Amino acid sequence: MVQFSKKSNGQSAIEYAVVCAALSFALLVPVTDPVSPDKPRTAAEILIDGFKLAYQKFSHALSLP
Repeated sequence: MVQFSKKSNGQSAIEYAVVCAALSFALLVPVTDPVSPDKPRTAAEILIDGFKLAYQKFSHALSLP
């Protein structure tokens, strides 16, 4: 039976919090978009727009005879 100390459990929680904070920061910081350089957008907005465009193309392809 493996026993873990409470200190190691607390350490992993801190590591998860740091990684989640870094990912949130990376997704929510405005960046310069090559498509529209005068209006900075976040990486999350660019990603969502990409999903929307892909779904539009997919649904259009399904509607063809």
